[in-house]
Amino acid sequence: MTALDLSSPVAVVGTGTMGQGIAQVALAAGHPVRLYDAVPGRAREAAAAIGARLDRLVEKDRLTGADRDAARGRLTAAESLAGIADCALVVEAVLERLDAKQELFRALEDVVAEDCLLATNTSSLSVTAIGGALSNPGRLVGLHFFNPAPLLPLVEVVSGFATDVTSATRAYETARAWGKTPVACADTPGFIVNRMARPFYAEAFAVYEAQGADPATIDAVLRESGGFKMGAFELTDLIGQDVNESVTHSVWQSFFQDVRFTPSLAQRRMVESGRLGRKSGQGWYDYREGAERAEPHTAEGARPPAYVVAEGDLGPASEVLALIREAGIQIRAEEEDHGTRLVLPSGGQLVLADGQTSVEFRDVVYFDLALDYRRATRIALSASQDTAPQTLAEATGLFQALGKDVSVIGDVPGMIVARTVARVVDLAHDAVAKGVATEEDIDTAMRLGVNYPLGPFEWSRRLGRSWACALLDDLHQRDPSGRYAPSLALYRHAYATEKREGTS
Repeated sequence: MTALDLSSPVAVVGTGTMGQGIAQVALAAGHPVRLYDAVPGRAREAAAAIGARLDRLVEKDRLTGADRDAARGRLTAAESLAGIADCALVVEAVLERLDAKQELFRALEDVVAEDCLLATNTSSLSVTAIGGALSNPGRLVGLHFFNPAPLLPLVEVVSGFATDVTSATRAYETARAWGKTPVACADTPGFIVNRMARPFYAEAFAVYEAQGADPATIDAVLRESGGFKMGAFELTDLIGQDVNESVTHSVWQSFFQDVRFTPSLAQRRMVESGRLGRKSGQGWYDYREGAERAEPHTAEGARPPAYVVAEGDLGPASEVLALIREAGIQIRAEEEDHGTRLVLPSGGQLVLADGQTSVEFRDVVYFDLALDYRRATRIALSASQDTAPQTLAEATGLFQALGKDVSVIGDVPGMIVARTVARVVDLAHDAVAKGVATEEDIDTAMRLGVNYPLGPFEWSRRLGRSWACALLDDLHQRDPSGRYAPSLALYRHAYATEKREGTS
């Protein structure tokens, strides 16, 4: 099944920001486009707004005047559903209410041809449930664009329980013909991106609720160590706390209140207080005029140790050993391999975050995972009240000698980046095992949809196939609520690897 022919008219129903964006994408691809909105006059206003955006593209030399004029000639506002009766594809972008969408599609069935492809842009509702109201649910597919639709490349192509393969394939190929990067997904709560992204927010909020660190510090560690473009607190302020919490709550409810998706009480309080983020002037940060920007905790300068003793290769943090040598700090290798840690001159140990807590051991400082230890500009350290001050000072000085800012957080198992990445990796393996999407499509969706530095499976391959399972298993022992229990899919993945490597 191939993409829609460019001569085929495309309709967009619902002319808000997303509807206008989708219409602009179809228009730019070369289709005749019809706009319809139930509110009188809205479709004409939307057509004018799209025309104005085309004018700005001409001013920026991103579109020729001739192409703009041709696009305007293909764009019309329909006064009623009858005005879109000849369209080959209708994309719905109306209010996120199941009853409203079902009512619209029932009405469309009475108007459009039997071979017209119907698509919903829902981000949180079940495509299956929307299609359940139709006499022919096989032609309904999810086409989830990301805002702003003309700029962001990702489109999730969602197959409901009754969606025909031919409908899903035509939608996929059409999105690709429009210059987008489509990924195929089964109809599951949150689809790919909104399902996989939950831990990014949830674990940051959990560290905050445990008083492990303040929002500015957590965000800085996620950016400067984890390689994420934005931290969880600043990103939810941008999205809107009410919007972000609503998606989290929807996914949680849709998974029958699965503890892995439990919403944050701290975020609930933000919403209740009206601190919704940038749009309200206050969120986790203060955006009012004259307000000071909150800064992350950064440790004061400390003297680096003269040497360290390396026991093992530090696993995913092996690059740290090369950086230590380049900084002129002597590395003494232990003759016997006792694990993956550094022993400091004070006798204290420096260990990569593994899901355990510092208080369980004598004089241990944990350091967090980094996307790239060479390029990272900040490293988080975790210590307990029983950690010797000299050990923490030596650990701080060591990373400062490597050119890193150091943030010392509370004794939080799994720290910040490590627990976040491990949970995202786990959800990804679970999704593949349940037929939600392929590994490649999940990686593509997370890189393009939410701008992650790596997809979950790219992380998994880089860190070692058993790394996430081991960390989550340690976390689960310390929080047996089930939130951190490794999925069966991740367990099987790690165990099979161990058997092949002869380690079990």
